Amino acid sequence: MHIPDGFISLPLCAILYIIAIIAIYLSAKWSRENLNEKYIPLLAVLSAGIFAIMSFNLPVPFGSSGHLLGAALVAIIFCSPYAAILVLTVVLLIQALFFGDGGITALGANIVNMGVVGGFVGYYGYISLNKIIGKYPSVFIASWAACFIAALVAAIEMAISGTFPLDLGIFYMGGYHAMIGLIEAVITVIIIKGIESVRPDLLAWNRKGE
Repeated sequence: MHIPDGFISLPLCAILYIIAIIAIYLSAKWSRENLNEKYIPLLAVLSAGIFAIMSFNLPVPFGSSGHLLGAALVAIIFCSPYAAILVLTVVLLIQALFFGDGGITALGANIVNMGVVGGFVGYYGYISLNKIIGKYPSVFIASWAACFIAALVAAIEMAISGTFPLDLGIFYMGGYHAMIGLIEAVITVIIIKGIESVRPDLLAWNRKGE
């Protein structure tokens, strides 16, 4: 899902950089108001885990890649999409600067797609479904949707830039991530159930009013 340099036009890169910078600013503001010494280690562990799972890339036709995302996991644990934006920004910045995974000019786009779209779809998907189908089914669907929709947005951006046709982009990026999203959904449910079993105090939904 990492977009390399040259895959989207420079004007679109600039627009997405502006959106990413605004999202990062809001995330930094959220972190000052909500994180303390108890939760920063959890955020660091999640960042390392997401860095690791993103390293397993499947090649997608036309030069992009498919992989797990982790944005919904972070957003649901902290009950905030801004936590996901914060974590994904750090991970994507390191990957772009030191591992050549995702372009520098496309860094704003990658942050928007994986952090902003992934975080917001993951968290608000969970919130919307929780009262209807219950906690863990909603975690499963929201995690799948976050991975799938983030991939579709990346395909749309590349189609706008003329990298490849929209129908092929939707077919390949959407198809790959519809399958990858199922793995992501299972892993997200397992991790959150595990945390709730051993450290329920780390889940934001258990510490409202703290």
